[in-house]
Amino acid sequence: MSCAALPETLLESELFGHEKGAFTDARQSRRGLFALADGGTIFLDEIGETPPSVQVKLLRVLQEHEFKPVGGERTLKVDVRVIAATNKDLKAEVEKGRFREDLFYRIQVIPLDLPPLRERKDDIALLADHFVRISSKKIGKDIRGIAPEALQRMRLYDWPGNVRELENKIEYAVAMTRGNLILPEDLLLSGLPSEGDVGTFDEAKEAFEKEYLRRLLNAAKGNFEIAARMAKRQRSHLYYLINKYGLKPSDFR
Repeated sequence: MSCAALPETLLESELFGHEKGAFTDARQSRRGLFALADGGTIFLDEIGETPPSVQVKLLRVLQEHEFKPVGGERTLKVDVRVIAATNKDLKAEVEKGRFREDLFYRIQVIPLDLPPLRERKDDIALLADHFVRISSKKIGKDIRGIAPEALQRMRLYDWPGNVRELENKIEYAVAMTRGNLILPEDLLLSGLPSEGDVGTFDEAKEAFEKEYLRRLLNAAKGNFEIAARMAKRQRSHLYYLINKYGLKPSDFR
């Protein structure tokens, strides 16, 4: 479930359940997701959005394997595997005092860092095909696939909204296309150059070099020697490129 989809009281009730009369409209007792998932797995999406009071109860259920329903006095024991996801930097949230440090280390048992979609363009075709099948069934249209030109435009797009944006764009394209293939004109992808405005090869090369150097310096935290080793280039050549594009290693520390 999404921890960002519900207000604090309802989120706590959804996760841990509630007793009759615990709050307005609580006309009967209700089991929460942790109780229902006992012996199994629960997926918590956007865990970085959970309010402090819910974070306390999450820590307890992860650490002690027990919790109390909202408005309840009895303690329930559960054995649940928790998988959590977030688009936030939780370590930064801890430093800012918005996420509990003890909860952070409790959920950081086997971390999986999934890069944004713009850094794994090879996944776009598989994901898009999957979303085409889902949307076609949902809308009731017989869409057989995506035209190569449309797929190429998707590869050129940066996808600031990541996979969710891709899913929404595909659903829109499935709904709007008049044929059985998704065409470039069916996609709402703003900021892409037209076919007559792609620039020269040298311009594309320079854009790539600048973006690569920016990511390199960021990974090396501005350390010039480390950056040179990572790039497997002579320091003199790397220094020339960094000066060429007006980058300052000190900006990445």
